[in-house]
Amino acid sequence: MKTYHDIVGDGGSNVSGQVAEQQRRLQLRLAPISDVVAVMSGKGGVGKSCLSVNLASALALEGLSVGLLDADINGASIVKMTGVRREPETSVGGVRPPNSAVGVKVMSIDLFTTENAPVKWDAPTQKDAFTWRGMIEQAALREMFTDTEWGDLDFLIVDLPPGTDRLPNLADLLPRLSAAIVVTVPSVVSQYVVGKSIQMARDLLNVRALGLVENMSNFVCPDCGGTHDLFHGDDSVKLARRFDVSFLGRVPMDPRMAWLTDRGLNYLGEHGDRPAAIALKQVAGAVRNLVARAAENLNEQVTK
Repeated sequence: MKTYHDIVGDGGSNVSGQVAEQQRRLQLRLAPISDVVAVMSGKGGVGKSCLSVNLASALALEGLSVGLLDADINGASIVKMTGVRREPETSVGGVRPPNSAVGVKVMSIDLFTTENAPVKWDAPTQKDAFTWRGMIEQAALREMFTDTEWGDLDFLIVDLPPGTDRLPNLADLLPRLSAAIVVTVPSVVSQYVVGKSIQMARDLLNVRALGLVENMSNFVCPDCGGTHDLFHGDDSVKLARRFDVSFLGRVPMDPRMAWLTDRGLNYLGEHGDRPAAIALKQVAGAVRNLVARAAENLNEQVTK
């Protein structure tokens, strides 16, 4: 029996050629997209996907063309949160993503599975599937990037799964990343883990700018209007300063946002005057400024 080391070449599969072709298609697909922004966090439970959905909605409500990609293969939730239901249309050019109520183009593996069905990869046995599951997930994510007819976009928001282990894969997929937005809550544990994510993103991602958002910063009582802290940690501004990243703002907790998002309804459209909605719009503005400043700095470096 031959071992791996006895095999010369790729057995005629032309793997390198296939990868090169996928990279070419990826570059063509991303060419009409002005800025790609990743939303990430090393800690689960910080409301990262909810922030991604509302950030995309806020940008769309400003009149921008926005796409939203759910990069969490196993914990996809963007379809549920945006309320899109119909199966994507296919054409010779690729897959046409459905639009949310405010016009955000949405793509997720959830669009291709039955409701509540987990993602399971076919294998002779699941016992040893971990050895190749990451590669299959990477291939699925690459296909969602390259096969989606995004068209001309001002922003493509990429909602990453929690943790830092997927960042190297994203670096391979997206050599042109305008910004990475890191989400935390004001707790000691969250800030401790998120700090690692910031450092990992800086080391691995070819990103022009890094920004930090503090989610669930406090709770505004709907009856008395008083503000109450939900966590007892350090000010997230200190975390941003420690790692020299831009602090983009704080978003208070609003049960209405959770209730509407759970049902795929648009929070900003329903309660645009609420403190959390106002904060989300301000974060969207801060993200636009962050990307613009990074582009200006890049242009200055090129012209020198």
